[in-house]
Amino acid sequence: MKKPSEFRRHLPTSPFKARTEAPLKRFAVGDRVTHDSYGLGRVIGVEGDADIAVLVDFGSRQERITQPYTAMFKL
Repeated sequence: MKKPSEFRRHLPTSPFKARTEAPLKRFAVGDRVTHDSYGLGRVIGVEGDADIAVLVDFGSRQERITQPYTAMFKL
């Protein structure tokens, strides 16, 4: 059975429209990234086919960062 919110249609400008999930971030070896806590870095490893975690070299240290990558952005 569908939820009541699935039956409702909202105007595109409505503040009550259904929220959509943001697309998953994907990183590849060699990508330049920035992290809110660690600064600028380069991806040196990717774990799993679904990007479970990435290993990033930030110069002074290497960090393993797991999904969701809310604080990390590709440059």
